[in-house]
Amino acid sequence: MPVEHKTEVILDLTKPMDGSLEIYAEENYRDPDFSCTEWSSIGQQGYRVSALCLGTQTGTHIDAPAHFDSDGDSLDALPVENLIGHYFLIDLPRETNIVQAKSLSEAFRAERILFVRSDHLGVSFITGAALDILLKLPPLVWVVSGQIELIDADPLEFHRLLACHGKYLIENLQAELSRKVSPGGELIALPLRLLGTSGSPCRVVIRGITQ
Repeated sequence: MPVEHKTEVILDLTKPMDGSLEIYAEENYRDPDFSCTEWSSIGQQGYRVSALCLGTQTGTHIDAPAHFDSDGDSLDALPVENLIGHYFLIDLPRETNIVQAKSLSEAFRAERILFVRSDHLGVSFITGAALDILLKLPPLVWVVSGQIELIDADPLEFHRLLACHGKYLIENLQAELSRKVSPGGELIALPLRLLGTSGSPCRVVIRGITQ
């Protein structure tokens, strides 16, 4: 019998942090700009240190419920083990209703993390009833690739509902690499160990096996 050769695949879904990083902004609001500047040099101090300026939601990041819910938990309330483990992959169509949501969730097998990928055009729309089905799945951590919006609602209502249900949302991934994620792998997402914050930039890595 032929021998099966299995290869480990590592996908780093984290966006690089440099001056080209897109910063969230609205009409009368903008998140803190990102900068990384030299603070000390080997030539002057004998060691190099850089000064960072950024917001808790800069780049690839995790939102704690406190980001949208004034009574929600902050980032440090999430046990680190919830950020490492097998994920359940859901590919949303362009529009998702309650029947489709039930069908998509049937294969759930107690994975620790929910990985939700929007339509290939970059955005998926979901009904409130369909989102309720997905919110009833146990994972506290949702990893979202692309954009998901609630039908006939404010664009941020999806985020608010996740927060009100105590979910932690990881978003702003590298879109093209996220399309290569396959079912059955493991995900590692490690934010900074900040206390009392509504979120943090984090590194998001997928580990999978191909034959």
